[in-house]
Amino acid sequence: MDNEISPEARVAELELDAVIGFNDIILWDYKKRELIARLSLHKGKIEALAFSPNDLYLVSLGGPDDGSVVVWSVVKRDAICGSTAAGLNVGNATTVIFSKCRDEMFVTAGNGTIRVWELDLPNRKIRPTECQTGQMKRIVMSIGVTNDDSFFYLGTTTGDILKMNPRTKLLAETGPVKDKLSLGVSAIRCLKMGGLLVGSGAGLLIFCKSPNYKPIKKIQLQGGITSITLRGEGHQFFVGTEESHIYRVNFTDFKETLIATCHFEPVQDIVFPFGTAELFATCAKKDIRVWHTLSNRELLRITVPNMTCHGIDFMRDGKSIISAWNDGKIRAFAPETGRLMYVINSAHRIGVTAIATTSDCKRIISGGGEGEVRVWQIGCQSQKLEEALKEHKSSVSCVRVKKNNEECVTASTDGTCIVWDLVRLRRNQMILANTLFQCVCYHPEEFQIITSGTDRKIAYWEVFDGTVIRELEGSLSGSINGMDITQEGVHFVTGGNDHLVKVWDYNEGEVTHVGVGHSGNITRVRISPGNQYIVSVSADGAILRWKYPYAS
Repeated sequence: MDNEISPEARVAELELDAVIGFNDIILWDYKKRELIARLSLHKGKIEALAFSPNDLYLVSLGGPDDGSVVVWSVVKRDAICGSTAAGLNVGNATTVIFSKCRDEMFVTAGNGTIRVWELDLPNRKIRPTECQTGQMKRIVMSIGVTNDDSFFYLGTTTGDILKMNPRTKLLAETGPVKDKLSLGVSAIRCLKMGGLLVGSGAGLLIFCKSPNYKPIKKIQLQGGITSITLRGEGHQFFVGTEESHIYRVNFTDFKETLIATCHFEPVQDIVFPFGTAELFATCAKKDIRVWHTLSNRELLRITVPNMTCHGIDFMRDGKSIISAWNDGKIRAFAPETGRLMYVINSAHRIGVTAIATTSDCKRIISGGGEGEVRVWQIGCQSQKLEEALKEHKSSVSCVRVKKNNEECVTASTDGTCIVWDLVRLRRNQMILANTLFQCVCYHPEEFQIITSGTDRKIAYWEVFDGTVIRELEGSLSGSINGMDITQEGVHFVTGGNDHLVKVWDYNEGEVTHVGVGHSGNITRVRISPGNQYIVSVSADGAILRWKYPYAS
């Protein structure tokens, strides 16, 4: 009776299960690009997956809340058996690898645990054997197995490599003794010709051999190395890093080629230069990047370390990229070289949060975290504050300028949108709503504006007197963060926390097309000049280019 679980404890356990929820493993057909099956057993996070050498089985490792290892039949798409991944007096297992020769053996490792497992299919059991490392205590980050299964190598957070024998389950050797890899051994691969490819958390990729593990060849890459994948015999291989870079490396000359990259932080803004859809610029955290639209290639990267860029705009003449930063500075860069052209220091007290330029290239309008809107006069050699407009009580989220440069509209998270006269430098009109405004757009005829924000409503307003014309339900869940309108004013697009890009008919106020593709909150969305594409950016670092649904 002592071991019986009380009803209260059982209810608490069920509540915890409901909070954590079950996560799926999705099995895909790579050739057909189709979903085959969803496998659901693990609670919370799934740490790692591995296929057996002949693709008969899949092994999955649950996270800290789950703590189990499960073997699945790939053909039957069903669980064969499961077990607790690590013992009681050690930490969690975080990584798993299958044997290269046998479908019945795999290895799991993690914080103080290294286990070799044998699958007993007739009895539907997996049996672990704990590997002995003696006095040495290590947290394992990565595993690699030799092609003949004679040894397996474990990369640790300490920056050394353990060589284990899977038959005796004993530690064969460790290294390097000196010059351990900074920030741990995060990826490890065994080559057929002998030797190891080892990646560190500091972005160092080395080729080394047992027993001393000293670097024979090495290169420094950007971002901690997350994975190494061999091509063929290992004459060429691909390396992925934490900063969203994929490199191709030839083994003989050991030189890297960057083949794919994207942002690795939430993307804050996207903007096209005036009149062309060939390029666009995005900003995320410390980076501003210029992309070639058709090839998706990165053309230029501008980096300001330890800062966050909140917004960008191209000057109409295309000679500078104007950017808003959280250190309260406005920085202008040359769009071809990335050279810093000028800095406006102390532009705002609590960071610059929104920015726009006038079509005559003589003014910048910036919004700050304290709610001020500032108008800057830009000369050949000078940048001068013309006026500070103090009406907003909270950060300015969006600035848009009228075509004739005589008026602009600013949206703020204090629930107001203000139309400013840029000639008299005074407030023309104020719009109040019970929302945190995130975005605002002028209709091309410029007698109406559309706004949206955290209340999920899209509102049309009269610029002249600030009255609301109509309100639409913009989204069923979450804020709308980005909005743009076509040059003709017939359609507009929105994106927000529901991860959907929506195309709307302006006059009818109805959704005509929906784009599903983002896995994070959409932060900004733009229609390209000429209405060829819609580009949306999101908080998971993604940039998605959509075909504009109407013929331009």
